[in-house]
Amino acid sequence: MKPETLGFFEKVYDVVREIPYGRVTSYGAIAKYLGAIKSARIVGYAMNASHTKDVPAHRVVNRNGLLTGKHHFEGSNLMQQLLENEGVLVEENQIQNFKAIFWDPSKELN
Repeated sequence: MKPETLGFFEKVYDVVREIPYGRVTSYGAIAKYLGAIKSARIVGYAMNASHTKDVPAHRVVNRNGLLTGKHHFEGSNLMQQLLENEGVLVEENQIQNFKAIFWDPSKELN
């Protein structure tokens, strides 16, 4: 991996650590906040690589509120369980109140 990619990953982790308990954001919202609007997939790669760090990766979902990264968590339902422990409603891998609990770093971090 290129050194600049590792630096980007750390920036992603800094943003993800700011997501409040019981809230979620999307890969694209993080990429946009970091000025890399077309890098949502790279944010996903960062989340996949974050499991040895203190990063609440379970709070990052796709733009429609789907738990697309769930297969990167141990067990079959860990991502959903972590979200539900925070009061987030999930049915069939879909966050039910997505718009209400969506956290936009571009609006929240300034």
